[in-house]
Amino acid sequence: MATENALKNRSNSSCELCTASSNLSVYPVPPTSDLSAQQSIYLCQTCLAQIEGEQALDINHWRCLTDSMWNQEPAVQVMSYRLLHKLSSESWAQDALDMIYLEDDVRTWAEQGIAAERSNGPTRDSNGAELQDGDNVTLVKDLKVKGANFTAKQGTMVRGITLTDNPEHIEGKVNGTRIVLVSAYLKKA
Repeated sequence: MATENALKNRSNSSCELCTASSNLSVYPVPPTSDLSAQQSIYLCQTCLAQIEGEQALDINHWRCLTDSMWNQEPAVQVMSYRLLHKLSSESWAQDALDMIYLEDDVRTWAEQGIAAERSNGPTRDSNGAELQDGDNVTLVKDLKVKGANFTAKQGTMVRGITLTDNPEHIEGKVNGTRIVLVSAYLKKA
């Protein structure tokens, strides 16, 4: 209860990521948290459900990270960084990642969580086959490539993919442009 009271005071009784003011709860920041206020954040149910994977990430909801990433609390900075990293295929999130400044110990904490999350599961294609760095894949549907003004056609071969920290994404070259692709729209060649 002491942690929750400290977080209420610190956050002015609002979500420390999106500033919502209802249905708030304490979230201990993984991978290691001593359940103190310094290693926890105060979240609304919308943020919590998306962070814990109960709901899909709503990209527009997370635009709030461009504000919360400047919070003075390391735990809030860590979660902002991790979420921006998950959303790094979005240009606004990548821009925020390029601007964010974290002290060395805070960056280490943030990257530990990314590494722990990545180790939670392999990257799989649309058929459930595990993908590895260097694999070749083909697109199973046409994909409009944002910012590159072309559509990657179904059946296009992507050679020598690179896995990302997010098990749902891979990187590869299509039409000479290096892009991030959702693994659910690929099949191992």
